Amino acid sequence: MTDLTNLTLAEARDGLAKGDYTSVELTEAHIKSMEAHRNLNAYITETPDKALDMAKASDAKRAKGDAGKMEGLPIAIKDLFCTEGVQTTAASHILEGFKPEYESTVTTNLFNNGAVMLGKANLDEFAMGSSNTSSYYGNVINPWKGKDGKDLVPGGSSGGSAAAVAAGMALAATGTDTGGSIRQPASYCGIVGLKPTYGRCSRWGIVAFASSLDQAGPMTKTVRDAAIMLGAMAGHDAKDSTSAPVAVPDFEAALTGDIRGMKIGIPKEYRVDNMPEEINKLWDNGIAMLRDAGAEVVDVTLPHTKYALGTYYIVAPAEASSNLARYDGLRYGQRVMDEGDSLDDMYMKSRAAGFGKEVQRRIMIGTYVLSAGYYDAYYNKALKVRRRIYQDFATAFGTVDAILAPTAPSAAFAIGENEDDPVKMYLNDVFTVPASLAGLPGLSVPTGLSSEGLPLGLQLIGKPFDEETVLRVGGVLETASNFTAKPAGQEG
Repeated sequence: MTDLTNLTLAEARDGLAKGDYTSVELTEAHIKSMEAHRNLNAYITETPDKALDMAKASDAKRAKGDAGKMEGLPIAIKDLFCTEGVQTTAASHILEGFKPEYESTVTTNLFNNGAVMLGKANLDEFAMGSSNTSSYYGNVINPWKGKDGKDLVPGGSSGGSAAAVAAGMALAATGTDTGGSIRQPASYCGIVGLKPTYGRCSRWGIVAFASSLDQAGPMTKTVRDAAIMLGAMAGHDAKDSTSAPVAVPDFEAALTGDIRGMKIGIPKEYRVDNMPEEINKLWDNGIAMLRDAGAEVVDVTLPHTKYALGTYYIVAPAEASSNLARYDGLRYGQRVMDEGDSLDDMYMKSRAAGFGKEVQRRIMIGTYVLSAGYYDAYYNKALKVRRRIYQDFATAFGTVDAILAPTAPSAAFAIGENEDDPVKMYLNDVFTVPASLAGLPGLSVPTGLSSEGLPLGLQLIGKPFDEETVLRVGGVLETASNFTAKPAGQEG
């Protein structure tokens, strides 16, 4: 039998339908892979017993002719999604031991469609990071290795999800993207990552980082898999006021392979100073692939791009400061206090012990920009710039169907390499943040290797609620690039 952990989501779905194997067999293979790759620290909480129970129930449903879109397919769930009765930590000490009595809407949709949960994937604490090194439960290791054998970051914040998929520990995984946290780790780990339009997937039951930016999406091995999984995740949710009341199309049907006559925009502002030549070459190759497939390549301008990163690192920390105020040891989170402590002492001790340095840094930045005297100078001004960034994209999409750009400014870097320089770490999001601020769909597709043999991704950005076009173009790019490289041990 083929190694079941090497299957794509679509292949596994079709194999289950034909009776080549059962969901229990598929799940057992992935549980063994999880055990064999624990050194990567991709999971915070493994749920093998629950997974097998779900797989048995799925096989029974299939036997009755009642199969959902993801029936019997074992996946990882980022530990930012509340899962009923299963520890949900957001990779933070302050939430250690928290077992929700409710299920997030996205995981509810997935489980109603038959998906099997293998466990809760590791992440940067409260999804704040680009390297997955800020987790209280330890950093995740990218299954890819550099030429020198050094351990590499998997990207962040959804690094555990990306590593789990790349290493064959899950057929697919959920991620969340606030400023690039699906697309950037997908690029670093050589997989596909899709950030849907803001409002396409419900945020209800997802631990909040920045409420106007957070969006759940699929992390998969192929573009087709992303289309399948998004169809099972998405949908309007009355419990979430930001959930869009729009129909969920058949995303998989959009993968026609035909992009003739489409116009693809190339933003000149993404040709940043000091960008590695191999990233420029990757981008040029992608442009050539789409042109050869019949698309028309058009230069576009997004003039406010240079302000995007600064805008993001005002808006996101401001919202984080507000969202994380609830974790005070009284309403939520672990409590730290000594006899005789005042309420203020208890708050300070609980938050100091519960939050890591990166979370504390962003809370401080956010509190500062929201404070009296600085609100208008920073936060209000950032909101105005954010609107200009959105208008830039709207103008560009008046003439093009999608935009092509790099996903990240480099391949995965060594663990610890940029940790002493937070600003340098933040620059990893330079290409992904603009689409997040505008609430647009973005898809990262692996299309080549760096000089050190590490995966590199290109990003497609689309119009609001036009994931179909993004996926169609992404499928063509995937086929043309013929990217088949895998981490050591996952070949075949």
